[in-house]
Amino acid sequence: MLKVSATFSIPALLLAAATAMPAAQLTTDARTAIPHEVQQLVVIDYRAMQNSTAAMDLRERVMPPELKQFDEALRKSGLNDNHDVDSLAFALFRPGSSADQVVTVGVAQGQFDVQDIVANFRKQRLKGTLLRTNRIYPLAKTGMVLSFVDSSTMVFGSSDAVQKALDARDGVGPNMLTNGPMMDAMRTVDSSPLWSILDQKGTQTMMRQLLGEAGSVTDFETVRKRLVASWYSMDFQHGVKFDLSISTGDAFAAATMSSLLNAALVLRKMSGSESEKQALAATDIRSSAGLLSVHFATSDGQFNALLHSPLFQSMVR
Repeated sequence: MLKVSATFSIPALLLAAATAMPAAQLTTDARTAIPHEVQQLVVIDYRAMQNSTAAMDLRERVMPPELKQFDEALRKSGLNDNHDVDSLAFALFRPGSSADQVVTVGVAQGQFDVQDIVANFRKQRLKGTLLRTNRIYPLAKTGMVLSFVDSSTMVFGSSDAVQKALDARDGVGPNMLTNGPMMDAMRTVDSSPLWSILDQKGTQTMMRQLLGEAGSVTDFETVRKRLVASWYSMDFQHGVKFDLSISTGDAFAAATMSSLLNAALVLRKMSGSESEKQALAATDIRSSAGLLSVHFATSDGQFNALLHSPLFQSMVR
C-alpha cells in the first residue's frame, strides 16, 4: 500500500494485541517532541504487541525495513523492550518547505533507567553530543541517535529527525500542540490500543493507494483537495476490528469518495481469492454529512488466512 517515505501503510501498522490493553495515549512531553508539520502519526501499545503471538507474526510479515531498523536500534540501546517500553509512536513530518520530503522520528514511552542506559553507552565507547540541555547518543552501527526528553520519554531516529524533534520540544520550532486539525483528529482515536492520524497530504496519498485503479477516474481529482484529514484505530479483542474515518469538505465529497471506494472493492472482488472475498465482504463503507467511514471486522482465523493472500501482499508491498 503506502511506503514509509510517503506515509505508513495501514496493514504495516496492524500491530495491536489480541487482548484488551490500556489505551496507547501520548503524554504532553511526547506530543511536544513531535514537530508541527506532522503528516502522519502512528501510536501502538508496545506491550500488547510483545505479548501477542499473532501480532508478532503479523509484525514480521509487514513491518517495513525502516521500522525494523528502529526496533533493532531500541534493543541495542540497552533497553529491555519487554519491560521498559510501554508504547511507541512514529511520526512522519515535513522538516522544511518541501511538501514532498518527509522524515520519521520515533517516540518511546515507558519507565527508563537512564543512568544504566548511559552506562551501557559508555561501555560501548559511545559519546553523547549536547544540543542545548539535551544529550544525544549515537546507536552503534545503526546510523541513528536517541535522546531522553525525561525518564519516561525518549526520541530516536536519524540525527536530523531527532534534532527537529528536540527543537519542537524546546520551543525552538512549533510542535504538534499548535496543529489544530491533527489534535482534533487525535482526540477521536487516542483511547484505542493502536491508532493513527493523517493530515491532508497524508490522507490524499492514502486514498490514492486505497483506490487503486478506481482512483484514476476524474471523480477522485474532483474531490481530492477536499480531503481534510483522516484517522483510524484497530483492536483484536474479539476478532479483528478496523475503523477508518475521513473528514471531507462537504457531504458531496464524502459521498463521492464512498462511491469510489465501493467501486474499488468491486474490482478487488472480481479477481480475489475466497479469503480475500470474505474480507472484502466484511468491509462496510458509508458517508454521513462530511465524514466518510470504513469499518472492517472479521474473525482471527479469517484474518490469518488473509495474511497469506495475494491481496494482502500487494497492499503491503
